[in-house]
Amino acid sequence: MKWVVFFLVFIGVCIDSYTFAQSSAELKRRKDALTREIEALNGSLNQTSSSKRLSLKQIKALNAQIHLREAKIATINSEIFLLKNQISKNTSTVHSLQLQLAQLRKEYEQMILFAFRNKDSYNQLMFIFAAQDFNQAYKRLKYLHQIGEYRRKQAVEMQDTQRKLNIKIIALDHDKQEKNHLLQDQEKEKKTLGKQKSNQAKVLTGLNKQEKELKQELSQKQRESARLNKAIQAAINWEIEEARRKAEAEAKANSKNASSSKPVSKGSSILAATPEAAKLSSDFASSRGNLPWPVTNGVIMESFGMHRYGANVKTENNGVDIKTAVGSTVRAVFAGEVATVQNFAGSYAILIRHGEYFTVYSNLRSVNVSKGQKVSLKQAIGTVLTDTGDGTTQVHFEVRKGAAPLNPESWLAN
Repeated sequence: MKWVVFFLVFIGVCIDSYTFAQSSAELKRRKDALTREIEALNGSLNQTSSSKRLSLKQIKALNAQIHLREAKIATINSEIFLLKNQISKNTSTVHSLQLQLAQLRKEYEQMILFAFRNKDSYNQLMFIFAAQDFNQAYKRLKYLHQIGEYRRKQAVEMQDTQRKLNIKIIALDHDKQEKNHLLQDQEKEKKTLGKQKSNQAKVLTGLNKQEKELKQELSQKQRESARLNKAIQAAINWEIEEARRKAEAEAKANSKNASSSKPVSKGSSILAATPEAAKLSSDFASSRGNLPWPVTNGVIMESFGMHRYGANVKTENNGVDIKTAVGSTVRAVFAGEVATVQNFAGSYAILIRHGEYFTVYSNLRSVNVSKGQKVSLKQAIGTVLTDTGDGTTQVHFEVRKGAAPLNPESWLAN
């Protein structure tokens, strides 16, 4: 029974260690990714801050870097919390192994003492020959053999327990050292974050002096955004109307009396009326949180929703703006059909339909697809445009259900 309990405890320790290793590796992977994103933004900040005039891109880059720094600190906190739990478990395991080793040594000492007192082979022979019959003599001989075998097993078990104890003590020391390093990293990141927030406060104060210029820049961006949104809305409405027209025609063809045919839906759900479109919609919806990014490497400069820059400058983003490398290829995040390709005075936008869902890719320098074309997962559809004014390269990406914009960050893989 003691061996069974020991085995179960050992299995539990192994499972805990494996789970800790998986969680720790994932947190380290996330922290490294955040570090790379922060370093990528440093170049953008240095590039835009070289100009004395503030720009929305400079402010967005600074805000994005602060957001990433906060996310990195949160990841470090998670690592520290995980290590605290692991240190607590390892400390408990070490204590348990120490108690077990002490008990084994006590039992072994008692056996050695018994063996010493009965080391004379004459006494052992007398113990055997004093049996009442042959059967009892055999049992006594077997008993002496079992005592010797048990003593050897106890010695092996003590050695094995001591080995496990040494391993756990080394792991415990390693965890404590790693925790100290993480605490140092955390303190360093907090200091850097404090400096960045101080710089952000200075930048936002400077907005008061350049608010007029920023509002003009923002007005231009809002006009471009409105044009894009209008084009997307028109294309989606056309898709809905076309799907409704086909559904009504099919309903009339399948009914002898058109007036008694089943009414066709007026919402965007009509886009998933056919079995093929319904499956595509279902597959897209089930991929939430696992869609690949529209570019292989990128950092989100502005997230989804309303954003305020200073007291009187604000903007709303129907998607996300992703900074990437010059000449980066844009790819479809899911299989679907190109609903429209729009040209906006030198830049392109692509709308891809995935059943009832749509994805939008804009600020492209060139495109590789055309309206009505089927595209596959991660298929190259265009190239990102680089701003000749400040040299930044950003792609705008949206996810919509019907015409309603959704937060792309909850759909893209981490």
